[in-house]
Amino acid sequence: MKKEIIYWAKRAYNKDLSPATSGNISCVDIDNKVLITSSGSSFADLEEDDIVKVDKEGNIIEGIKKPSSEKNMHLLIYKKRPDIKAIIHCHCPYITAFAVSNKEINEVIMPEFGLYFGSIPISKYFLPSSYELAQNVSDLFKNKNAVLMKNHGIIVGSKSLKEAFYMLESINAYSKTYIFSKIISSPKSLNKKQIKEIEKLKN
Repeated sequence: MKKEIIYWAKRAYNKDLSPATSGNISCVDIDNKVLITSSGSSFADLEEDDIVKVDKEGNIIEGIKKPSSEKNMHLLIYKKRPDIKAIIHCHCPYITAFAVSNKEINEVIMPEFGLYFGSIPISKYFLPSSYELAQNVSDLFKNKNAVLMKNHGIIVGSKSLKEAFYMLESINAYSKTYIFSKIISSPKSLNKKQIKEIEKLKN
């Protein structure tokens, strides 16, 4: 599972989804423990020693490095959403543009966005790594799989690292499309009837 974390971390870095040493990744292992990247590590050159195993209370079980300072946010999401087994948090520039603008991603300008997301809420601003931020973000995960953090970044969760990565990549593509459409003219959302037709595809 450490190799899997490294694989998806490097793919995220190569896609410019997590520049420099920003972001963190975790997943739940077969023993129901959590593997999480260490504090200050980069997705670009992640190694197995940069991944720490902790229990659901955050105590280190395996590893010599300090786990990500955002570990409480990961652990609270896992606690509130047992179906989620993998989490990626990063500061992708296009997505973070929404976070620093305090703008929820909720305009259905493409059918696939309406099908898979509908909307992505934004948390209140709290100091990064604080318990208050972890609590607020995990609360928003009760019925969402992706949450923006005001003036910070985004965090996504799914049943596998592969699905979490593709979710992040899809949101990044949406964000780029939205921003470029603002430059050309202005994005045109689908109407209510069209959105309802898309929602029927979920059934």
